Amino acid sequence: MISVASIFDYAVILALGILCLSFLITIYRIVKGPTLPDRILGLDMLVAIAIGFIAVIGIKTGYTLYVDVAIALGLVGFLATVAFARFVLSRGKTEDDILTEAREAAATARRQNRAQQAQTAKTGAGHQFATNKSKEVPANE
Repeated sequence: MISVASIFDYAVILALGILCLSFLITIYRIVKGPTLPDRILGLDMLVAIAIGFIAVIGIKTGYTLYVDVAIALGLVGFLATVAFARFVLSRGKTEDDILTEAREAAATARRQNRAQQAQTAKTGAGHQFATNKSKEVPANE
């Protein structure tokens, strides 16, 4: 017969295993990115996983002090996430913004190049017409 204590031990071991797996996946996501908001979200998830570790260890050992530490870590993690989000909104540019700016700059450069080529074609034709006309003027005199 399976005792309650053994079920509890298996549940704690299973929870720690799942937390370890999620920790590794989150670290991969933070390193891989690709954007700053992805990394900020990964850091927020890392804080949540740390709170989970602390809670599981607190349940395993029976110390209630770990719950207070987990609550404090949750508050600090929340404030850090809010600060990073404000940073991204106020100063940081996402990669989509950078790509959009690059596309707009390229389109503007192409328009300016076409206008310059059209202007050169007009002045070149006008200059050629003027030179032909100036050659004709002495011939008429």
